Amino acid sequence: MNVPRSEYPRPQCVRDQWLCLNGPWQFEIDGGDSGLERGLLERELAREITVPFCPESKLSGVEHTDFMLAVWYRRQVRVPQAWRGRRVLLHFQAVDHDATVWADGREVGRHRGGQTPFTCDLGDVGGREVTIVVRARDDWRGPQARGKQSQRYENHGCLYTRTTGIWQTVWMEPVPAVSLCRPRLTPDVGKGVIRLEQRITAGGPGPHAAGLRVRARLRDGQMVVAEDEVAVIDFSPRLDLAIPAERRRLWAPGEPHLYDVEIELVDERDMVLDRVASYAALRSVSLRDKMVLINGQPVFQRLVLDQGYYPDGLLTAPSDEALARDIELALEAGFNGARLHQKVFEERFLYHADRLGYLCWGEFADWGCNVAGPEGDNQRPGASYITQWLEVLERDHSHPSIVGWCALNETGQALTDRVTQLDDVTRGMFLAAKAMDGTRPVLDASGYSHRVTESDVYDSHDYDQDPASFANRHAGLRQGRPFVNRRGERQMSIAYRGQPYFVSEFGGIWWNPAAREDEDSWGYGDRPGNIEAFYERFDGLCRALCASSELTIASVDYRLAPEHPYPAAVDDCEAALRWAEGLAEERSPAHPLVSLMGDSAGANLAAVVARRRAGRSRAALASQVLICPVVDYEHESA
Repeated sequence: MNVPRSEYPRPQCVRDQWLCLNGPWQFEIDGGDSGLERGLLERELAREITVPFCPESKLSGVEHTDFMLAVWYRRQVRVPQAWRGRRVLLHFQAVDHDATVWADGREVGRHRGGQTPFTCDLGDVGGREVTIVVRARDDWRGPQARGKQSQRYENHGCLYTRTTGIWQTVWMEPVPAVSLCRPRLTPDVGKGVIRLEQRITAGGPGPHAAGLRVRARLRDGQMVVAEDEVAVIDFSPRLDLAIPAERRRLWAPGEPHLYDVEIELVDERDMVLDRVASYAALRSVSLRDKMVLINGQPVFQRLVLDQGYYPDGLLTAPSDEALARDIELALEAGFNGARLHQKVFEERFLYHADRLGYLCWGEFADWGCNVAGPEGDNQRPGASYITQWLEVLERDHSHPSIVGWCALNETGQALTDRVTQLDDVTRGMFLAAKAMDGTRPVLDASGYSHRVTESDVYDSHDYDQDPASFANRHAGLRQGRPFVNRRGERQMSIAYRGQPYFVSEFGGIWWNPAAREDEDSWGYGDRPGNIEAFYERFDGLCRALCASSELTIASVDYRLAPEHPYPAAVDDCEAALRWAEGLAEERSPAHPLVSLMGDSAGANLAAVVARRRAGRSRAALASQVLICPVVDYEHESA
């Protein structure tokens, strides 16, 4: 049987033995959420679905796009005989939104949140056949973290087909009675050290942990370059893997050096009880003046806005290759990273970002709480926003590609003199990120509403399509008066305090030449009449940002121009334009330029095409290497 998405789902905590449970499952829609009372837990289900694809998607084989208050899954699994004597863990990488899991009729787990993994301990079931039943509840009404999922029957605006139930890999693995948890790997570039915090199960020190030690080795290729070992006498043993100076190589865009890490749990006889493989990198992030520094050097972040939708799988990529291809397309187009937007991306995506040197800002799928309350108190995110965000921060801490966190996006609410639920949750999610991770900058909310004075970064979203007025709106940045989003005439955010400033969304030009006049299509501004008008507008928007911003640029994808390394320190756009112009003259007529495409059917996002064009304006050429802050990017595979 051809098992879909059969690659290992957790690349930073790999065990040799595991079983992928993707493929056919029994399935049934429970429109009234009465399935438990009607006996769905005990009986066979009516239909079949292909996991891990959600029932709304084409790849699931169901393709039911109407509302589903609850759905049920059922599968019999023969657990390998070789796993006897060990605990079997059943993992769900993501189930939207409230999941309950039973094994042989016994409840073994519950989880709230559609973006993060959870685990059910089945005990010693090696050699047995186990019946697994999953119920997923996903109410489209009321406040809930949904991301870009539409709360109407149809897609509309920038909201797309819903995702209900299982949408990432389901799998199981055997572990000993005391086992290693997900490693937490933190680089210290100044000291040349990878710090490992290795929690173990069974509550840490105790009778099960007597005489145990954690041992770690760090390899550069085939050579062990650092190792450490510590007795399990602390709740979370900590080890320092000090890399010799001659073997220290930094992770950076264009040079994504990774070290392999092997972690073992051993007993007093030096027998290995548990072993996991991981990887790590030496990479630092810091702020200076208005610059973001990677490894102490300013790096201009040329980011795309990646929403992670696919026409056939919706939130789920059809293949691992599709995940990597999205990153490769962006790199080929001249970008060096992405703002991962309104979705917690699969761990496999971040693995590819790590190995390809692709910068990422991690975000939570928070949209869905603007459902109640009067103006000034209309956003109602609940406590589960913070608990789910904590799970994101824990899952993704060790990825070197992630260079910043932003929990919320466009939480539009007027600023009043009262502390609201939005204020509490915005601050709570900011503090959660700071408490969980002191190594990366944190933005309190993207675009609006900024409510945390200590936020490391400030930003705006500006989809003005007139380059002249767009330039005027951003002309004050050099004087410390950046453009700030408003809710009509009302203020939404606290004042700017001199932080690094992003225009973290712009562009989004309404461009879909294949759409009919009467076809539902969406974008910002009037449709350009032709491709030249599209480029003219895009050039103007890029030039306006370059002219108004305080920019220090010291990074470019050298694969674009290995014979023309980018100047080590360029602090104005004109110098960058001259460099790009000279490059184009030598590489003409095959200089790549990004073309942004609109979308004609909601979830069916159109392609980003790396067009080969010659003779473009200087702003257009610079857009390849300077595309300031973020533009809308949508998948080739979409």
